[in-house]
Amino acid sequence: MRKTSIVKIFATVLLGASLMSAQATRTWVSGVGDDANPCSRTAPCKTWAGAISKTANGGEIDALDPGGFGALTITKSITLDGGGGQVASTLVSGTNGIVVQAGVNDVVTIRNIRINGLTQSGNGGLNGIRWLSGKALHIEHCSIFGFNTSGIDLEPSGGGKAFIDDTTSTDNGFAGLLVQGGAFTSVEVYRSRFYDNGNHGVWASSNSSIAVTDSDSSGNPGEGFLAFAPAGTAELNVSNSSANNNGTGVLAGGSGSNTATIRITGVSLNNNGTGISTGANGSVKSFGNNYNSGSGTPTAPNLGPQ
Repeated sequence: MRKTSIVKIFATVLLGASLMSAQATRTWVSGVGDDANPCSRTAPCKTWAGAISKTANGGEIDALDPGGFGALTITKSITLDGGGGQVASTLVSGTNGIVVQAGVNDVVTIRNIRINGLTQSGNGGLNGIRWLSGKALHIEHCSIFGFNTSGIDLEPSGGGKAFIDDTTSTDNGFAGLLVQGGAFTSVEVYRSRFYDNGNHGVWASSNSSIAVTDSDSSGNPGEGFLAFAPAGTAELNVSNSSANNNGTGVLAGGSGSNTATIRITGVSLNNNGTGISTGANGSVKSFGNNYNSGSGTPTAPNLGPQ
């Protein structure tokens, strides 16, 4: 009996070691890959979803060449990198592009990927990137467009930190960027663009603080920059950026006793229906070097799907 138990324990240890060794710290996808492969450089997988199960926690999935690598739900620390100078894309209809639903200590990076919602197909995708949980999210050098709702939808239930760098979110049905956390959520936006979305360019909603630097939010029929808090507070700090040809360039307002604050410095507001507007419990604070050529009658923000 004792010998049999020892053999069973040894077999279990070997099985565990085998399973662990099956997950590599770096895996690869290719437009001509196969998800039955081990996702190595010489035998890459076909999709993000096929590679992630073979990638260790904290590891990285890289694209070898151009391809459409499919929708993905991320539940652990991981980096997706589409590589520079090529087209690594995710095309989706009727669903979200990339959903991040990770653990409380997990950090996720999404880099060099084009995410297409195919809205012109008649069955467009919901959101390009949707963040539901995790410690931190990095979105770098991505192009997100054509979704029925928002290009980037950040709604972590436990709050967290997000960083958006050199990313474009355009032609989405509702917002380029929406942030509303179940707990306090901070977002840093650098060198990014939010164009021609159905209502809002950038919306700081409930329990959020967004800092925007060297960015542009233009051509949105609602607001270029909106801070409006249905719950908690909303804060939006905009510097060295522009909001042109929107319904309203900058609008701050709250709901009930909730407050919203926008601070602007070095912001150009050209040809908006209204340049700067405030609603109940909202305030816009200018720290100089702003240019406002907007005029017209302010309108209430379209809260849309939340």
